[in-house]
Amino acid sequence: MTTKVLAIDDSRTIRNLLRVSLEGAGFEYHSACDGVEGVEQFSEVEPDVVITDINMPNMDGFGVIETLRTGPNRTTVPIIVLTTESGADLKARARTAGATGWIVKPFDDASLVSVLRRLTGHVV
Repeated sequence: MTTKVLAIDDSRTIRNLLRVSLEGAGFEYHSACDGVEGVEQFSEVEPDVVITDINMPNMDGFGVIETLRTGPNRTTVPIIVLTTESGADLKARARTAGATGWIVKPFDDASLVSVLRRLTGHVV
């Protein structure tokens, strides 16, 4: 069974980089261009893990995390924040909202794949 990843980021470049990295590592990749679209796609995709940016239009990453953790879906799926931000206060806010982890852009493909494999039990 293939592990499904839903990546939510307003940067087409980042979405493309994630697609290449994750599909190359054997993950099934889905993406959304903002938080609203990501939350809508969540129930359709039923991902095993979510990757979200923080700074996005329409709904930011904190909104995504809070909606997925407390909204109608109430998921326990791991949520990784992938962002250029690295402030301790933002990391604490994300943890409080329900984020599983935090990775700062630019990301290292091998490290990201390793984290996702640990979180999902996906071994290739």
